[in-house]
Amino acid sequence: MKIIIDGDACPVTKVVENVSRKYNVEVIIVKNYNHVIRSNYSKVISVDAQSESADLKIANITEKGDIVVTQDYGLCAMVIAKDAIGINQYGKVINSFNIDMELYRRDMNKEIRMKHKKYTKFKKRKQKDNDLFEIEFEKLLKEMKH
Repeated sequence: MKIIIDGDACPVTKVVENVSRKYNVEVIIVKNYNHVIRSNYSKVISVDAQSESADLKIANITEKGDIVVTQDYGLCAMVIAKDAIGINQYGKVINSFNIDMELYRRDMNKEIRMKHKKYTKFKKRKQKDNDLFEIEFEKLLKEMKH
C-alpha cells in the first residue's frame, strides 16, 4: 500500500505526510511542472502541465489497496476501478459505494453553474478542516493496513 497525493491543489499534503510517516507508509506526490513542491518524506513526481497529465500519471501508478488523496471525482473513479480508494481534502472516503453519487452531484452542480452563471465561492480552509481530515485519514490508513 502507498499513498498518492494529487499535489496540484492539495491543502493537506503535510497532514498526509505526518500520518503516513507515523505508520511508515510510502507517499508519492504527483504534480505538474508549474507547481513547486519539495518534501523530505515523499517522492515527488513532476508531469507535463497539460490538462489531466497528473490524473493520468496517478491512475497509472495506482495499485490495488492504495489510497489516493484528491478532490477530483473523475480521478477517484479511475482509481476505484483499480481497487484503490480515494479520500478528499475534507476526509470523505470515496469508494465503489458512493462514487456514482459523487459523479452525479458533480455533473449536476456543473450544469447549475453553467445554466445560472453562478459560481460557488469556497470558504477559506480552517484548522478544524485539517483536524477532521487527519482523523478520517488516519482511520482509513489503519483500516487499510489491517
